[in-house]
Amino acid sequence: MLTARYKKHTLQFRRPAGTSRGTLRSKESWFIFLEDTEHTEKKGVGECSLLRGLSPDEGNGYEEKLAEVCKNIHKIAPGKLTRWPSIRFGVEMALQDMAVEHERILFPSPFTRGERSMKINGLIWMGDKRYMRQQIDNKLEQGFDCLKMKIGAIDWQSELSLLQSLRNSYGSKTLELRVDANGAFSPQEAPAKLEALKKLHVHSIEQPIKQGTPETMALLCRNTPVAIALDEELIGIDACEEKENLINTIKPQYIILKPGLVGGFESSREWIDIAERQGAGWWVTSALESNIGLNAIAQWTYTLGNNMPQGLGTGQLYSNNISSPLEISQGHIWYRPQKKWDKNL
Repeated sequence: MLTARYKKHTLQFRRPAGTSRGTLRSKESWFIFLEDTEHTEKKGVGECSLLRGLSPDEGNGYEEKLAEVCKNIHKIAPGKLTRWPSIRFGVEMALQDMAVEHERILFPSPFTRGERSMKINGLIWMGDKRYMRQQIDNKLEQGFDCLKMKIGAIDWQSELSLLQSLRNSYGSKTLELRVDANGAFSPQEAPAKLEALKKLHVHSIEQPIKQGTPETMALLCRNTPVAIALDEELIGIDACEEKENLINTIKPQYIILKPGLVGGFESSREWIDIAERQGAGWWVTSALESNIGLNAIAQWTYTLGNNMPQGLGTGQLYSNNISSPLEISQGHIWYRPQKKWDKNL
């Protein structure tokens, strides 16, 4: 018989992380543990991870729902948890962990054998100009040649100045620049700002305007001089028909998949198939999970065969993360099988 329990783990940022929605100092996760009582060697762990202000299933009743799911785990299918995408993903992750022979090797591949790595972007958090410059210098020293800079918190001219200084030192063939506005631009100001970013040979911009106005976003995508990637726009949409309608209406250049926010691997795969039929590109990023969730996302992403830099470099953000075989080196994420998982999870 399948049994389940859960445990809360509040992740603490090493230093405050600035976004256009505010500054993050901690982040809540719940680990869900599955076990087959008839075959006790069969165990699995998943992560249900919330991003306050962004996760569609946050709010009163979250932990009660998680308790209900654990109590009835033997008769709850992940696909039935459409209103609870982070819990759905945690259950899906734990079931996949149970289904394989080796602990936390959810998707065996050359990546999990330590033979291959994946290229990732270096993430630059918002802050004052000096702090952002310091982050940029650190990432370049660490070997990253793709940087993603969160914008929209400090004044626009300071952000442009930072990007310009980078371009003065590194051409677009040497350094790929992505920016993430998190919906910070108004529809009126967005076209001019996109033109300014074009002059700096920015690769793409995530969510330039707030989600929820697909016709306005469609117009922006139709006329944009810089590739637009949908991110928050995908959250809260589960039915395949609704996904098709959104992508067919907006026609973005890229979409960005956060499995923890869109309902897991199966739901993310559905988004990818729809985007590819429309001719849009895509990449995968974490939703600031601990190494439990990041490990699952990274292993799954490798199997998709996408060679673009992925957004999987978030494991070093926390002072109390779960020790794992994941390692960042020279702008790549590796799984080092010789390193062990924290057994005190």
